[in-house]
Amino acid sequence: MKAAPEDQVILLDVQRLDNDVTRIAHRITSLQKGDQLTELGTKAAGLRSELVAATGLVEDAERELARLESDTATAQARVERDTTMLQNVSSSKDAAGLQNELESLQRRIGGLETAELEVMENLDGLRARVGDVEAQLADVEAARSGLVAERDAEIARLSSDRASAEQARADVAAKVPAELLALYDRQRARYGFGASLLQGGVSTASGVALNNSDLQDIRRAAPDDVVLCPDSDAILVRTAESGL
Repeated sequence: MKAAPEDQVILLDVQRLDNDVTRIAHRITSLQKGDQLTELGTKAAGLRSELVAATGLVEDAERELARLESDTATAQARVERDTTMLQNVSSSKDAAGLQNELESLQRRIGGLETAELEVMENLDGLRARVGDVEAQLADVEAARSGLVAERDAEIARLSSDRASAEQARADVAAKVPAELLALYDRQRARYGFGASLLQGGVSTASGVALNNSDLQDIRRAAPDDVVLCPDSDAILVRTAESGL
């Protein structure tokens, strides 16, 4: 293929702009995946599960405390009833029975009150744990919300940059003959680079210095010959910097 040297040089600008578009697209994809956001989301999910479990323990303890308080109230009501009956009973046998029941009830009430204190102490700790987990979850969700806002703003900026780069690429590519541009697009699609500057005997696309045999072949090529880089298969653009 033949193409004017000045048209081949334009391909370097097309390649640069394509590199910009690719770099921006990769950055957007990376932001969309959001490794840090994923980590915070996982942490938040774990804290929500922990909060459900901790809240369940609080509810269980509250139910246990309510049961103990109800049992205590029932026992105290029986004490009041038996005390009244003891004051009015005339039979010594009945009085002895009531007295025994009152002593049993007092022991029962003592046991219930001790259990209530233990449950209340445990409940205080469980409620504190719920508060701690809620605070941690709030911090994580706030951090995640902040990151989402930053990510969305950065993606919006990058999307604008990509659109500008794509437009600039289209404007520059329009200056390249169709056949030459088609070859550039094919090589870039296949190998990642469509054009490579030969600079000081080194192909910038591959970063490899060409050997003497390759350089001799390139020297023999006419200025308007389209030459492919033997290492990267990109169109090798020759300029005064090429060291030929």
